[in-house]
Amino acid sequence: MCCLLAALSVFGPRLAFLVYWLIPYGQLKITAAFNGWLVPLLGLIFLPWTTFVYSMVFPVFGFDWFWLGLAFLADIAAFGASAVRRKDASFYRGP
Repeated sequence: MCCLLAALSVFGPRLAFLVYWLIPYGQLKITAAFNGWLVPLLGLIFLPWTTFVYSMVFPVFGFDWFWLGLAFLADIAAFGASAVRRKDASFYRGP
């Protein structure tokens, strides 16, 4: 069960972004939100939740900043959790 949750947390936003990109309405929104392919690719690698939410709420007005902030916090929490949990690995010899 734990492996399933870990896999969903890693691949969930990326898979959701891919499905959204395959829908014609999603293609229009993603094309309007990001001019090109480099920024969405970097966003999916480093900040997947923020990239996905930004493409969903584009253009950003008013309360939409709350959703972007929440997605950014989810990305930062994922990075922080992985940094804390890496010390649980018996083979880790870091600081």
